[in-house]
Amino acid sequence: MTAARPRHWPMSQFPVIDDCLQIGGLPLTQLAARVGQTPFYAYDRRLLDERVALLRRILPPAMELHYAVKANPMLAVVQQLAGRVDGLDVASLGELTVALDAGMDPAEISFAGPGKRPPELATAIAAGVTLNLESAGELETVARLGHEQGRQPRVAVRVNPDFELKASGMKMGGGPKPFGVDAEQVPALLRRISELELDFRGFHIFCGSQNLRHEALIDAHDRTFELALRLAADAPAPVRLLNIGGGFGIPYFPGDTPLELEPIADNLRRWLPLVSERLPEAHVVLELGRYLVGEAGIYVAEVVDRKVSRGYTFLVTNGGLHHHLAASGNFGQVVRKNYPVVVGNRVAGTEREVVSVVGPLCTPLDLLADRMELAKAEVGDLIVVFQSGAYGLTASPARFLSHPACVEVLV
Repeated sequence: MTAARPRHWPMSQFPVIDDCLQIGGLPLTQLAARVGQTPFYAYDRRLLDERVALLRRILPPAMELHYAVKANPMLAVVQQLAGRVDGLDVASLGELTVALDAGMDPAEISFAGPGKRPPELATAIAAGVTLNLESAGELETVARLGHEQGRQPRVAVRVNPDFELKASGMKMGGGPKPFGVDAEQVPALLRRISELELDFRGFHIFCGSQNLRHEALIDAHDRTFELALRLAADAPAPVRLLNIGGGFGIPYFPGDTPLELEPIADNLRRWLPLVSERLPEAHVVLELGRYLVGEAGIYVAEVVDRKVSRGYTFLVTNGGLHHHLAASGNFGQVVRKNYPVVVGNRVAGTEREVVSVVGPLCTPLDLLADRMELAKAEVGDLIVVFQSGAYGLTASPARFLSHPACVEVLV
């Protein structure tokens, strides 16, 4: 007897009425008519609010929440979150512009990322945001630009820790990395910050992303707090910001299960009093992107052809990897796995079949679903890819093969 194949975690965040998915209180078919075209991304503001409320309810009250804009920089999404989180974290001048346009206080915006160009740094200094320093060279440039403006730049040190986040989808720290200053080099950098009389704010310590194991995140938090307390001994001023990163994952693939928040919260409750005692001015921050927005979004493409090739059925849509590279498996997957997919206007359907969903691009990589069981679909039906609120459109090669652009809506 063969073992049952793992299935996707149930996508129950969007209601289904009369076998049609509901987004923002609207049937998918009505929303598509209102948008006026396919393909499109749709984000549900109710789900964004509920995710923030969930974190506020479970995490310790002293824990602050920042949104990592890179996960989804759509202005309407950032505006929705800006009024609900404590700060925004950006990784480019474009994202900084979005964060400022969203109305976030510049004092609650931080700017990270290697290779920041002098014009970007100058703009950030003028705006009064906190620059997460990624290298000794960047520090010297920031000091020079601040002197030219007659301003004291706000700076924090992004630390490349001497450990990794185990079982993370993408490792951002530990070992040689282009991100941050190696932990053993930080004391010297802190001395230089003091010599240059910059406005030192604190540390940003982030070691990985897309983790579904609370044990791994607890271990990373333990080691992050230990490292921060050790580094604080050499700080040129009281630590006022301690960003411990994020890494909270969401279930994408068969066999994935949601992250358990309660054990993480319990561990944070254990640590925060000690951090408050040792670093009384520090605001401790969780920087989350995917976890806040990923499950609140869908990608919608329309079936434009249905064909059978040597016994296999293909649904050809007008959307694909040029809009949703991650769902195609070409955004970091080693072995391709399917995102959760349904026929949005026939969620259960009266008939079921095993099909592959492909896009219109002239490449075999343009694959949204590989031999999945779906409701039987016809031309004009709407294919929905769940878990599409993060790293969707802006993480995709939108101009590849010059197909029409995709739109985004918040409902």
